[in-house]
Amino acid sequence: MSSLADTIHIENVVASSDLGQELALDQLATDLDGSEYNPEDFPGVVYRLQEPKSATLIFRSGKVVCTGAKSVDAVHDALEIVFDNLRELGIDVDSTPPVKVQNIVSSASLEQSLNLNAIAIGLGLEQIEYEPEQFPGLVYRLDDPDVVVLLFGSGKLVITGAAESGDAQHALAHVNDRLTELGLLE
Repeated sequence: MSSLADTIHIENVVASSDLGQELALDQLATDLDGSEYNPEDFPGVVYRLQEPKSATLIFRSGKVVCTGAKSVDAVHDALEIVFDNLRELGIDVDSTPPVKVQNIVSSASLEQSLNLNAIAIGLGLEQIEYEPEQFPGLVYRLDDPDVVVLLFGSGKLVITGAAESGDAQHALAHVNDRLTELGLLE
């Protein structure tokens, strides 16, 4: 299984925080170099960092969402930079605002092609959705961990909804075990 675990790559980490205060977004967009604010298109300030590469969405309510980071550490680093930049503008930001990881999206591979029709029948209809005319992947909802796994005929998987980085490994192991039990893996 360690070789399959090696196929897991984090593609995106989404985390949120709350500054606990209302923000004047027009002023913030003017003062925060490199930020964008087009309230007709999106209700928040978009602030992009190159290192770590990420985008932070800052809302009037003080809620903050960071997306695009490739690791949990990187999303924490990005938010710390954003908080420091806000402090430099005179905004009162706690020394350690709460940061909650909302979603870790990973890709992985079973390293062989899959017969999605057979998998759909084998797994049963309780936890899966498979409508190849609508979407080329099979949607498999797991309870433990609470994630969604998209399986593709190529053997590639996308695991989304994870709250911890280990969730993807558990999901991949679960899928591998179930498909092996059903005789659907070589």
